[in-house]
Parts: sequence; C-alpha cells; structure tokens
Amino acid sequence: MLATVLTCAVIGLDGALVEVEVDSSYGVPGMTIVGLPDAAVQESRERVRSAIRNSGARFPTGRVTVNLAPADIRKEGPAYDLPIALGILLASGQLIADIGDALFIGELSLDGSLRHTTGILPMVGLAQEHGLTRAFVPAVDAAEAALIEGVEIFPIDSLADLVRHLTGEAPLAPFTESSEANDESEPAALVDFADIRGQEHVKRGLEVAAAGGHNLLMQGPPGSGKTLLARSVPGIMPLLTRDEALDVSRIYSVTGLLPADRPLLRQRPFRAPHHTISYAGLVGGGTWPRPGEITLSHRGVLFLDELPEFGQRVLEVLRQPLEDRIVTISRATGAITFPANFVLIGAMNPCPCGFAGDPVKPCSCSPQAITRYQKRISGPLLDRIDIHLEVPRIEYEKLADRRQGEASSTVRGRVEQARAVQRKRFSDSHIRLNSDMGPAEVRDFCRLDDTGEQLMRAAMRQLQLSARAYHRVLKLARTIADLAGDTQIAPPHLAEALQYRPKELSA
Repeated sequence: MLATVLTCAVIGLDGALVEVEVDSSYGVPGMTIVGLPDAAVQESRERVRSAIRNSGARFPTGRVTVNLAPADIRKEGPAYDLPIALGILLASGQLIADIGDALFIGELSLDGSLRHTTGILPMVGLAQEHGLTRAFVPAVDAAEAALIEGVEIFPIDSLADLVRHLTGEAPLAPFTESSEANDESEPAALVDFADIRGQEHVKRGLEVAAAGGHNLLMQGPPGSGKTLLARSVPGIMPLLTRDEALDVSRIYSVTGLLPADRPLLRQRPFRAPHHTISYAGLVGGGTWPRPGEITLSHRGVLFLDELPEFGQRVLEVLRQPLEDRIVTISRATGAITFPANFVLIGAMNPCPCGFAGDPVKPCSCSPQAITRYQKRISGPLLDRIDIHLEVPRIEYEKLADRRQGEASSTVRGRVEQARAVQRKRFSDSHIRLNSDMGPAEVRDFCRLDDTGEQLMRAAMRQLQLSARAYHRVLKLARTIADLAGDTQIAPPHLAEALQYRPKELSA
C-alpha cells in the first residue's frame, strides 16, 4: 500500500515542498530511504522504528520503502522523522486520514515524543505559499510557526497524540498565539546613550550612520569607549517592522538561534564576531551553505572590533556585500544567495600599542610598524566606509560628571523621522535608505547649490576623492539634511559630511 505525506526541505533560507512517499509491501523485512537523504535522514530509520513501537503501534514486518521527492534536492536534518512515521502508519493500514492539505514537520525521540526542529518559519511559510491550510509541528515550535498567517497550527507533543487527533479519538485544538509571544513592547537597548560619558561628536556620527544606514569606523586608544559606543547603535535604530522582523526571524530560525520564548525578533541584530573568525564563518559556507555572521547581521549591525586583526581575506570579502547588500555562495550543485543588508561598524587602535597620537601616554611603535598596521585595511574597503571618527581619551571631568546625557529613545525619534523622509522619497522604488542610492538617485536627490559645488570641487582636489567616495559624501550629506529637516543639501550639511572622511587616505 502506498501513502504520501507532505513535508518541507530548507535550501538556504527558503523552503522546498517534499513529498514523503511510503510503500509497505511483502518481502524481506527492512526499511530503505531514497531521494538524496543525508546521514541524519538515514538514521531516522531507527528513530522511527522505536517511536512507532513505543507509541502503541506496530512497525510493518515486510518491506518498507521511503522516497523523498523530488529526488534531486538534498534532504538533511531530522525534520523528516514525523512525516516518515506517519506515512508508515498510513501505508500499513493502521491509520486512515485525509491529510492532503497538511504539512508535517518534526524530529522524533525513541519514545515517540517530538523535539525542537530548526527552520520551522520558512517551512510553514512555504505551506502558506502552496495553499496548505494546516501544519503539524512540535509543540515547542508552535509559537514560531504561528507567525505565518493563514495556516492553522497544531502543536504535537508525541506521535501518539497525532494519531489520536487524526482518528478523531482525541482532537487537538489549534495553537492560539499567547500575549507573550505577540509582545510588541520596546525591547531593552544593549547600551543607552544616556549612560555614555563624553564623546558627543562620536554620538553624532552614530546618529547619522543609523539614520541613513551608513558604514562607520572608529579609531582611538584602548579604553576610550569604542565598543560601548558600538553596542549603543541598535538602541537608536528604529524597531523592526513586522515584515523586517519576519525576515530576520527566518534567518535565525534556519540557524537554530531563534529564542523559543520570543519567536518574533523585535530588536535589530547586533553581531560582534571575534577577529579569529574564518572566511566561512563570516560569509557563510559549508558543503551545503549556511548563513554566516554577515547574514545574521541583516537589518542590524555588524561590529568588527580590532579591525586590523581580522584576516586579509576575511576583510576583503566584505567589499561585495557592502555594495550589493547580498552575498552569493557558489558550489558545484548551485548558488545560494543570502541577504546582507547591514550597517558595518569597525573599531581599531591607531597603532599596535594603541597610543599613537595620545596626549597622555607615549606611543612605543616605530613609524614603520604604525604604517604596516594601518595598511592591513585596504584602500578599497576604507573607501566603502562613509564615516571615519576619532575617539579620543575621555577626561576625568566627563567621567565623573553625574548628569545624564541624551537618551537613546530621544535620538531614535530623530532617526525615525529621518527614515520616514527617506521612505517617502523612495516610495516608488526598491530603495529604503540613502545609503542604498545608486548614481541615478544621487543625481536626482543630492543636488548642490553653487556654494556646495565649489566646496565639493575643492574637496575632490584636496582629499583626492574617488568616484565612489564622491557619491558616498553626497549620500551622507543627504542624510544629514534629512536629520535637520531640510529638503535641500546646504553647505553646512556637505561640510559635516566631508569632515567624516579619513584625514589620511590609505589609497
């Protein structure tokens, strides 16, 4: 007898519908799984056998053949346990049910209970796209699955509970989203601007970066607050919209990093990988590519502390994602594209000892060592960073000052207003922020008056700006004007944008 159960595979960040075809017939006892399964799927034979027996059912004594179709898509992970077990019960005649409109996902324990499964969000999203009306998932993942509208979610604790539901013996109630899971209250910031003493010009630069999605590099001696300042950036960025939150949550669902108690991420991601990270860890990779830190930073902040300590290859791979906002990983079996729309924030010391130019502690590095250290960051990468900031040592008077500074919520209000202006400006295009503008948009929205033209001409000559840097200065000036509520770029906006260029170019 033949039975078919619908489930899903995850390829990159997208789902692909899989039909689990199970045939139970007379023959030499055994179970075979075909359809390009990986080791975890092959091992499901023993999990499924024990789960069926421990759930009060019998495993067929004849030949069982399981085909995972389409056969040209690699099947990996234990999410196929539940549909395979259900298909065996249907094919052996122990269960009769109409399941043509349902998706089944879950890893089985030997006692028949269901475990947490990664990638639930894109899987249920695929069910919605294909018009399926029901999804049966592990109870622990029901809140995550319920984020997809239009699909009735049934939380399953065990295989026995699923069988009793399908036979009508003990019907299960559809999952109802709890108030905790649907909590849209403002998440707490990692660091509040009000708790940071001094560095007002750096805070201003971070505000501009958050408003327009611009990349930023801080340079200063150890202990000047670079890391603390970077951690405050998510707190001044607008909260994720629901579409953005689903986009980010889908990435974290596939990687298994989605919190069970808050399946919908509301805070923008903040990723700070160590400088020993590998190329694949940053970009993503593997035999079957998985997202890396670049993709985990999507819609948020990627913070690279001690920037020159990162490997040369690791840093250079950032150049393409910073321009295209995507990262493509190619393998012999095909190419997978991951989103990578993030704000890059880097931090570095001015020299190996960290005190070059410090007014208090003398530097112990030779000029050659300082040049060699700074040359670890290539000119093309520096050219893709819009804002370069000096972070000096903080004086005692500012550290001891008990007065509270401006709160992150106040700064976020200005950032949200600036972003609202940008949404209105780019409402007829795919562009979201000023940093995403291309040459055509720069020409239309970044026009200068005569004084601004003269200032820009002088800057091009004195700072030796490249064509890319020229456009980035104009986009930065556009953001500064948006923060000021001005429709036109004025000379003061352009002057501030030019101040954020590096004082000495490396290329």
